[in-house]
Amino acid sequence: MSLPHPPSGTGVPAAHRDRVFPGWWALLVQLALAGAAALAYFGVRGLTQSDLGPAQDNARRLVEFEVALGLNREAWFQNQIIASDTLVALANWVYIYGHWPVIAATLVVLFVKVPDRFYLLRNAIFVSGAIGLVIFAFVPVAPPRLGVLELADTVTQRSDSYRTLQPPGLINRYAAIPSLHFGFNLLVGVVLWQTTRRPAVRAFAIASPLAMAFAVVATANHYVLDVAAGGAVAVIGLVVARWISARASVPEWARARG
Repeated sequence: MSLPHPPSGTGVPAAHRDRVFPGWWALLVQLALAGAAALAYFGVRGLTQSDLGPAQDNARRLVEFEVALGLNREAWFQNQIIASDTLVALANWVYIYGHWPVIAATLVVLFVKVPDRFYLLRNAIFVSGAIGLVIFAFVPVAPPRLGVLELADTVTQRSDSYRTLQPPGLINRYAAIPSLHFGFNLLVGVVLWQTTRRPAVRAFAIASPLAMAFAVVATANHYVLDVAAGGAVAVIGLVVARWISARASVPEWARARG
């Protein structure tokens, strides 16, 4: 969907110029929904823990499929960083701080500045996240770092931050596919790109999902096909979210102007 060129001096398309803050009640509702979604996301993953054996078996089948397609490049990605503490730290930081903090900050800014885009992104994340949870529950897949490939778990070995942000008790370790780390960041990038023409923001919209795609594989948290699956799930979520936004039942504050 193409957007009109923004008026001079602003990065927000003309269709959004008259948007105002939706109100504190709407904000409280969004915070409650976000909190409930986060609890469901981590809680369901925690409740759907599986035995390592079946998860490793599924992972090995995934690797065999990657080999058949010529996509088994996980070792190559990690080899690009593993000899450098600086590069390992950078990949870890992208994986840790380039996901939820970026998503939360983007949602806050969009809610205040461009509520209809917030609504689109929020729903896309909800839908793609729900699809991911179903897959996690029924198709447990161990990540490369859990004995499937001979790769280092760089996040655990060289950082404590991630386990603080996401306690192990709330995380399903066998939820490799799809990579929602990449999928959610892709959604952020797409929505930001379509919301503004500011060069810096658009550069970030491109760089963020690309950096995350590299980081999730280089840190041995995901396979190459996990990234592709995360992208597919994100696209489905965005399509459904656009359909929802086109319905008359959309809240008044979340309707596009113009």
